Amino acid sequence: MRSFLIACSVEYMKVRRSKIVWLTIAALCMAPLFGALFVTVLRNPSLAAGNEALTAKAAMTGFSADWPSFLNLIAQALGVGGVVVFGFAASWIFGREYFDHTIKDMLILPVSRTTIVFAKFAVCMLWCCVIAITVSIVGITTGFLLGLPGWEFASFMAALRRIFFAGMLAALLCPPVFFVASAGKGYLGSLGFVILTVVIAQIIGALGFGAYVPWAVPALYSGLGSEAGGGVNWISYVIVVITSVAGMTTTVYWWNYADQYQ
Repeated sequence: MRSFLIACSVEYMKVRRSKIVWLTIAALCMAPLFGALFVTVLRNPSLAAGNEALTAKAAMTGFSADWPSFLNLIAQALGVGGVVVFGFAASWIFGREYFDHTIKDMLILPVSRTTIVFAKFAVCMLWCCVIAITVSIVGITTGFLLGLPGWEFASFMAALRRIFFAGMLAALLCPPVFFVASAGKGYLGSLGFVILTVVIAQIIGALGFGAYVPWAVPALYSGLGSEAGGGVNWISYVIVVITSVAGMTTTVYWWNYADQYQ
């Protein structure tokens, strides 16, 4: 346990000193800020009179200037954007060891490789939680500053639970990215994998089978394209968990048995 905590502290220091943490937070925080822009346009159509594209976009999203719609936007930001942004974070945590040529130094440390992998997983989950909490705080604060109508405590708590679970489902999809970053020995392969999963989720989701594609489940759960939780069931959650466990298992196996010196 002591070696695991030491490994976690080392990984935490790496993440804390990296500027990419702030970039990932800023990327998802753009969602509530765009929501604030839509609210402003809906309240003041004259502001977008010269920008038909912005007016059309606000109308196409079905967005309304009230609390339920604004909280749904935050949940969808984590359900859709979380898969991408969390995937980038996972790619950086493992891919940087190969990009910076620190992997060979890590492998000779008196800490088991399995411990290192789980320490990276723990820090990645912490990173995802920080992003989700920050986005939620920014979104809720923005909503209060806008003076949105429709506030109800019960609905607010239900929306917070949906935001939390949407973020958790997206974070559970990080382990497969761990494996691709390790097997690909860097960032590029894993970043391509993240984009590929989003494309696959979009295509299969359009065919009506998104509930059985792990990378589409967070978006469907968050309410994208339907009501909250629409289309997903217990099988969807099991598929996400199996995907996560498979990603961790293959990553641990790769770190312990693959030839890391080629």
